[in-house]
Amino acid sequence: MYVRKLLFVIPGLLALFAGIAGIFLPLLPTVPFLLLAAFCFSRSSTRLHDWLINHPTLGPPIQHWQAHGAISRKAKIAASAAVGVTFSVSLILGVKVTLLIIQLLVLSAVMAFIWSRPEY
Repeated sequence: MYVRKLLFVIPGLLALFAGIAGIFLPLLPTVPFLLLAAFCFSRSSTRLHDWLINHPTLGPPIQHWQAHGAISRKAKIAASAAVGVTFSVSLILGVKVTLLIIQLLVLSAVMAFIWSRPEY
């Protein structure tokens, strides 16, 4: 039981730190890491899970996702900008056409999913 908890707490803490870093680093996503942290904490530490879910800054995006599968307009715009920058950098660096096509397909699918979600 103790080992199982550690196997979830450690990745949860890493995801939490990555999510917090994402607040300050423009191309690092925040909410996906917070969702991963909430998932890991839900399987390992009720105290950490409750703290994260009820945190005044970090909790609301998780609560909106869990309750409605919703993503804020601000997050959608930030994700779109990050995808645009990522693809632009690939173009500037001269990535092979085959990889650009794969990247375009994957990023388009991600954007279609994000923009199909309800907003809060």
